[in-house]
Amino acid sequence: HVQLVESGGGSVQAGGSLRLSCAASGYLYSSYCMGWFRQAAGKEREGIATIDGDGSVIYADSVKGRFTISKDNNKNTLYLQMNSLQPEDTAVYYCAYESGCQQPTLNKVAYTLWGQGTQVTFS
Repeated sequence: HVQLVESGGGSVQAGGSLRLSCAASGYLYSSYCMGWFRQAAGKEREGIATIDGDGSVIYADSVKGRFTISKDNNKNTLYLQMNSLQPEDTAVYYCAYESGCQQPTLNKVAYTLWGQGTQVTFS
């Protein structure tokens, strides 16, 4: 049974950087997808970056060139490096996991396991 715990959120100024982490406990299948999603107040949860077990990645246009998704298989940890942050990036950020995933997807309905979320705000 996999559990996900996010960390690394906080308050940042425009143009600043943050790195989010998502520690996965339990057995991770070799074929899986993990992704980062965010939900701003009053808006739908949107996929912003995803990676599969082979390391293939997809980014949403809104974060392409600014955010980088990566994973450390030894630590079972997913990361999201966020640079050039802007006020519109304010949201609760969630990581998600799905086993048996054949290719990365930003579609939130494809994921069944979610972390509790971590807040990113602007000061």
